[in-house]
Amino acid sequence: MGEVIRVLHILQRMEAGGTQALLMNIYRNIDRNKLQFDFLVEYPEKQFYDDEICSLGGEIYYTSVREDFNIIKFQNQLTNILLENKNYKIVHMHTYSIGYFCLRIAEKCGVPVRIAHSHSNSMTQDYKKYIKYILQRLYTIHATDLFACSQDAGRYLFKHKKFHVLTNAIDSSKFVANTLMRETIRKELNISNKFVIGHVGRFQPEKNHDFLLEIFMEIRRKRNDAVLLLVGSGNLKSQIITKVNLMSLTNNVLFLDNRRDMNRIYQAMDVFLFPSLYEGLGIVAVEAQASGIPVVGSERIPKEVEISPLYKHLSLDNSAEMWASESIEFAHNVYSHSNMQRYIINAGFDINTVVSEIENYYIESAEIAKMK
Repeated sequence: MGEVIRVLHILQRMEAGGTQALLMNIYRNIDRNKLQFDFLVEYPEKQFYDDEICSLGGEIYYTSVREDFNIIKFQNQLTNILLENKNYKIVHMHTYSIGYFCLRIAEKCGVPVRIAHSHSNSMTQDYKKYIKYILQRLYTIHATDLFACSQDAGRYLFKHKKFHVLTNAIDSSKFVANTLMRETIRKELNISNKFVIGHVGRFQPEKNHDFLLEIFMEIRRKRNDAVLLLVGSGNLKSQIITKVNLMSLTNNVLFLDNRRDMNRIYQAMDVFLFPSLYEGLGIVAVEAQASGIPVVGSERIPKEVEISPLYKHLSLDNSAEMWASESIEFAHNVYSHSNMQRYIINAGFDINTVVSEIENYYIESAEIAKMK
């Protein structure tokens, strides 16, 4: 047996998010006799996937760069890690904010394969936007390869440079519609006789929870049996809870923390609303369709997720009332809660396809680098 190739993934943290779900789906399914994943994160706190990473043989390097903003200290930490672990042939970068610094250090330490990966097709317009623009432009300087989760995400961050789209993938066999599972989870959540609107995503500005609540208020005016299921965590969660209370929706909105049984949670829904301001891809929309759930998403979500008859997009310029009417009608008119696995596989979103692709890429890249 040859030497195991170790890949160091660098990202904010291994929380329950789309990028992290992709990495874990790949990690669970790769041949770990050939490849092993380690993770360097920007926060010192333990996160959602950490225990599983350790159980699979991976190592997690914790830093505090997002809290103390000490980039010199961070670069010294990364330098020491790479010099002490010469078997890192690949550094795979998933965040542009410190990407320039990480890939520069990786090149300096002799890591031959350095990947800059784009996971978004826009950014939050706040007071830090000019710094973000600069960091985006610097991101690719020391990269050998450019990856993106969608065409939109690649064009946004890399402009006219050549990049490879690595599809965010799921284990489609776990998300097949299941009537018994649907009845069971709806009973557990005490929503058996309800019209269930679902949403999965971090409580961050780009997920547009404020507009989602406006849509739900309009749905409630049309369907008094409607409930809203919100799954996730994030900085704005307490703010959204407060707004729900002020809108007198407390008894109609269920807040669920990050879950490890999302394949069950989707089954409880009648329609999935996804009014994001922007998304790199929006893998939860694929998971919902795989589960047989109709999805109504904003026009700002990459077209790659429109993979079945269960997907419909609307403009964010439309009123909340129109979103409500269209969502109710769509949920009633499409043939939902049926087996959609063939659509997932045909669109290239099944994990088996992507694992084979990335596994071959890592191994071939490491072999080519060895010959240089």
